[in-house]
Amino acid sequence: MNCKNCGNNLSATQKFCDECGAKIIQNRLKPKVLAQQVNEHYFSIDNKLLLTFLDLFRKPEVVIVGYINGTRKKYIDVLQYFTLSLTLTGIQVFLMSTFFKESTDISSQFINGFNDASTTTDNPFKDFDVNALNNYQGLIYILTVPFSAVGSWLAYYIIGERAYNFTEHLVINLYYSAQIIIITALLTILFLVFGLDYLVISSIVYILTFVYLFYILKRIFKTNFWNTLGRFSLVMAIYIGSFLIIGLIVLIVGVIIALALHK
Repeated sequence: MNCKNCGNNLSATQKFCDECGAKIIQNRLKPKVLAQQVNEHYFSIDNKLLLTFLDLFRKPEVVIVGYINGTRKKYIDVLQYFTLSLTLTGIQVFLMSTFFKESTDISSQFINGFNDASTTTDNPFKDFDVNALNNYQGLIYILTVPFSAVGSWLAYYIIGERAYNFTEHLVINLYYSAQIIIITALLTILFLVFGLDYLVISSIVYILTFVYLFYILKRIFKTNFWNTLGRFSLVMAIYIGSFLIIGLIVLIVGVIIALALHK
């Protein structure tokens, strides 16, 4: 008998391939077998998903630093966890646009003023739909991860704490981002079911994401409150500054293109 994944020769009693580590599957794919696999991977009390989710709150340094140092069997792989969070975001967006559309309509005075101004002929944002941004949440999350990784890596590089390179900071921020995406999606869906105000929910969750980032940095780098606060402030300054620079570049390019088209 050969392994169906790598072709390695196997004995009849083997349950795992000693070459690639894959589980040996001998049963045909049936509804019962499929249900058992889904339960094992996602709903079982000792599965990796639940353990990863809980330990990213209880002991995030064990999950993240462990992955960086090579411990990658106990918890879900960082890219798989981030992909799972984006899938949950897709479900959230679908529910918001289908069942909770009225609840998520933005009606603050600021947005109303923005929309009123956008009706003018010369306003470049006259066709801009603020609520439509919800449909691109997954893409926005993907694009923000490199910025947050640059922020944390550069901040710690500046102060001389260089235990982790940029790729390892990317892993830190992928786990962090996946966790807050999952929490944001779950809380948003839960609160909308109970009819709570979407803007209030978003504001509260947004603040909590920064608190969680502070917690992650404190646990991973093992610093006290004030040292962590200083490092966190530098991370946020670089993070926001990079966004402003990119935004300014995009604005300048947009103006140049607009002027060229009007000539």
